[in-house]
Amino acid sequence: MDTFSGKTAVVTGAASGIGLAMAERFAAEGMRVVLADIEEAALGSAVERVRTTGAEAIGVVTDVSKADDVAALAKRACSEFGGIHVACNNAGVFAGGLLWEESLADYQWVMDVNVWGVIHGIRTFIPIMLEQDTECHLVNTASMAAVTVMPFAGIYHMTKHAVLALSEALFHELAVTSDKVQVSVLCPELIKTGIATSDRNRPAKYSKDGDVVESDARQLVMDSITENMDQGLDPSVMADRVVAAIRSGTFYILSEDGWRDTANQRMEDIRTGQNPILMPPL
Repeated sequence: MDTFSGKTAVVTGAASGIGLAMAERFAAEGMRVVLADIEEAALGSAVERVRTTGAEAIGVVTDVSKADDVAALAKRACSEFGGIHVACNNAGVFAGGLLWEESLADYQWVMDVNVWGVIHGIRTFIPIMLEQDTECHLVNTASMAAVTVMPFAGIYHMTKHAVLALSEALFHELAVTSDKVQVSVLCPELIKTGIATSDRNRPAKYSKDGDVVESDARQLVMDSITENMDQGLDPSVMADRVVAAIRSGTFYILSEDGWRDTANQRMEDIRTGQNPILMPPL
């Protein structure tokens, strides 16, 4: 896609972090932007922030784990702006700890948002894009966690591996069915976002007695994320990468730091059949 101006972008998880950065970047390209998020107050502030640039923007409160919410989001975008040309399945959450200590609610919540949110996005946005019969692009936010595996974050890694696999399959399917709709998968490294405080948006149905297990492993990983967050990249870097990838038709949007070395080590382990080597990114 070469031209962005006058087209419409839909971004989930857009009230903060990478989602907001993408919304602002699309606005700077002259696009009309539909911001979606489960956090209503923060979403309202984000919409106003985008509008101050002179862009047309609306907000739609959306729980991406619900198919009906994502369908309603798409319907609103089409009714307001006449179509959807870029859609970013970006909403995501995190829960850490030892896999055998984490609750079923941890598994269900992270799966429902990180995986089912992308599934609902694919099933909703792709048919609209195909019917429009014009250049369109879908971006699924995975993570460098999709191509690596670290302890104490197994559920998150599992979900991001799933997003990568879904995106790769979608790439091949679109390649043989459409010459106008493309897909990319965004795999960020450490970014300054609110992922460490995902629990602020954890619904009550995943927060009953026993659903949030306090453990040494959980605290360890959450402390590590919080302590290192200031060293992360600004979300705008991801937004720039996304726009560049859409322009060039690039599928893999990968990090440029030590996470690449960690990913390469994992691929070497698989290639040679040796037991996994733990190599945290430097």
